[in-house]
Amino acid sequence: MGSERVKMGKRPPQDAGNATQAQNTPPNMLGSVNTQTLGWLNAPPNACCFCWCCCCSCSCLTVRSAKEERILTTISEKQDKVNIDHMPQLTLEEVRSWGESFERLIKNAQGRTHFQQFLKTEFSEENLLFWLACEELKKETNKTVVEQTVKQIYEDYISILSPKEVSLDSRVREVINRNMQEPSSSTFDDAQQQIYTLMQRDSYPRYMNSSVYADLMTSLEQPNDS
Repeated sequence: MGSERVKMGKRPPQDAGNATQAQNTPPNMLGSVNTQTLGWLNAPPNACCFCWCCCCSCSCLTVRSAKEERILTTISEKQDKVNIDHMPQLTLEEVRSWGESFERLIKNAQGRTHFQQFLKTEFSEENLLFWLACEELKKETNKTVVEQTVKQIYEDYISILSPKEVSLDSRVREVINRNMQEPSSSTFDDAQQQIYTLMQRDSYPRYMNSSVYADLMTSLEQPNDS
């Protein structure tokens, strides 16, 4: 993708006509169109939702404020918390219950941890991380934090430039782009549901049939040595 990025520098010759046209536009006409509307009209197909320029050179995807960095750290800490907190010892019954439904697995803290380790082997860990980020977003009530978190989730999991981009269909992406105009805790609801369904139908059955899950079951079935 790097080779496709638009390099910073002089604009192509064809842009000169646009610049001349803008200069020749009567002031009263420019005054009647607000900046956001002009951005919408001039946005390229792959423009992001935060500045209507080419995403390949968009500073909003590379430059983060101190507040955004703190929010990013908070999201990561919440997602990793289950891995570092002391957790009670797993029981055989608990692990068996994960096989009853995907919901039982993903709603269980230790289940998510083991499932996440499996997803890493399939290079699809971002699906669970995105789902968890959306869960945390739903709990947030501070409007400013919600808006910043929405932006961060977009950059991390929705942007086509992100290495952690999740797979979403065009309909859901259109919904997200509309929702981004007024960010809220439900901005990614449709996308979260689609990723949940993807994990349920695709990754979950493979996990249940994997050696990872089988080995975990075996380790709990064997009596502990005194």
